[in-house]
Amino acid sequence: MTEIYQQFLTDIQYTRWQEWISTLTQIASVWYARKNNILVYPTGIIGVILAAWVYFFIASPPLYADGILNIYYLAMSVYGWINWTKVDTTNTVSYPVSWCTRSELVQGLITFGIGWISIYTMLVYMTDSNTPVLDSLVSSSAITAMWWMAKRKIENWIAWIFSNIVAIPLNFYKGFMLFTLMYILFLVMAYLGLKEWKKKLG
Repeated sequence: MTEIYQQFLTDIQYTRWQEWISTLTQIASVWYARKNNILVYPTGIIGVILAAWVYFFIASPPLYADGILNIYYLAMSVYGWINWTKVDTTNTVSYPVSWCTRSELVQGLITFGIGWISIYTMLVYMTDSNTPVLDSLVSSSAITAMWWMAKRKIENWIAWIFSNIVAIPLNFYKGFMLFTLMYILFLVMAYLGLKEWKKKLG
């Protein structure tokens, strides 16, 4: 534990400004997601752009899947932002909080499976990644989570819980101490988000 603590202190001293700002804005984004607040998206966009920079240009070797994942986050944030602001003729939101239908659940799980295999294969044969299993797991589960969140599906929090559990040791191994702490906090917030969204649905 002493060695881990010393590594943490050393790495935190050399944390880049991109990681600091990305961490703070992503924490704000998850907080707003918990509250079902549209500000989840503008704060998240800032965070994922900076996170992509960290993963592509600061990590050594780069965390390719996580970098690409944050570009996906950017696109899905724009898509989710549009969805969450949509209302019908009675001024009722078009995408209220709800559980996945059977088909939506199956589609999400299939997307996760295909994503995991595809990203893992790409990392092994096309990059110099030394963490292909964890990197591909984080990315594939987060792809599904982000899609479900854009549709305001409660299951998005379950997918985030899984993704965060895997992301914690991955970022610690890479020496990203702020991101490690961020994902620990995200894990707690995802659990609380799951409880809050379930309450909203009744």
